[in-house]
Amino acid sequence: MIIGIPKEIKTKETRVAVTPEGARRLVKAGHKLLVEENAGLASGFSNDAYGEAGATLLKGSKAVWEKSELIVKVKEPVESEYPSLRQGLTLFTFLHLASVPSLVDALCRSKVTGIGYETVEFEDGHLPLLTPMSEVAGKVATQVGMYLLHANHGGKGLLLGGVTGTKRGLVVVIGGGHVGLNAATVAFGLGAEVVVLDVKDHKLKNVEEKFQGKVKAVRSSTESIAGWTEKADLVIGAVLVSGDKAPQVMSKEMVSAMEEGSVIVDVAIDQGGCIETSRPTTHAEPTYKERGVIHYCVTNMPALTPRTSTEALTRATLPYVLKLADLGIERAIKEDAALQGGLQTLNGKVIHPTIQKLFPKWG
Repeated sequence: MIIGIPKEIKTKETRVAVTPEGARRLVKAGHKLLVEENAGLASGFSNDAYGEAGATLLKGSKAVWEKSELIVKVKEPVESEYPSLRQGLTLFTFLHLASVPSLVDALCRSKVTGIGYETVEFEDGHLPLLTPMSEVAGKVATQVGMYLLHANHGGKGLLLGGVTGTKRGLVVVIGGGHVGLNAATVAFGLGAEVVVLDVKDHKLKNVEEKFQGKVKAVRSSTESIAGWTEKADLVIGAVLVSGDKAPQVMSKEMVSAMEEGSVIVDVAIDQGGCIETSRPTTHAEPTYKERGVIHYCVTNMPALTPRTSTEALTRATLPYVLKLADLGIERAIKEDAALQGGLQTLNGKVIHPTIQKLFPKWG
């Protein structure tokens, strides 16, 4: 199969879909790999590294899109890439369609087979391709939040871990999944007081066991979210409903109740955000202040650490790329239940049931 790796062009997106080692494995398996020149530079991978792995380097993205049967990306296509979508093409990437209606229209009109990393799902609910980026985003969220609390960024001038004789900062994490646990791990390591809220008992138990009771695990409700976020110095939104829009669990009134110069990092922004005052931002202009609170709502947070993120993502996605290429798209999806969950658009229709409810026009 002819597989294409275009350079990511979302604002300041630095990751690439496949490492040179991943490229070597695809070529060794008998597939032709087309890589746009300089696609891996921001992740620390040279053109020569891809060439030595057996990939064919092409100038410009147009040739990669036109000549490929399977396009493998990191982020969803942006509007300038929509004209490259065509019938017969399969796209394997993060899609997050719930928050990008224009992309739903483009994929369905062009009859592209769209498979989203974020809904490839095992029977037990585990999301193997979303997990590595959730881990990165969770850790980055706390690091960024800590940075934004500094006075020179408009924050309240608080050191999260405090020092002898001072009060520690309070980090409230809404959601106890992979993002939340990793955010809490960094916050705890910095010496902050940490609270994790979730609606599921097994996740709360996991928090208690992981941190041996040193991180507070609280059942999430409107009242508990309001009570804890009002006292928080840093709130991290880490709520996920697979394929669906994130529920808004923190209202404008709750944001208003936070102290001036506090920080919100909404990791759920890819799926629309879980905080009412959140709106998507980019790495070029990552923050804004509303109701006195600094908001960081970048839709591709792992792009801050492209080397780590690209290696982690390739390790997770490569087995599926190989399966799609080795077996063919239709057979691979038919034989792999997890990939079936990833199938979001096919032959001009939205296939994934959760996304279908959001866009009945294409159902």
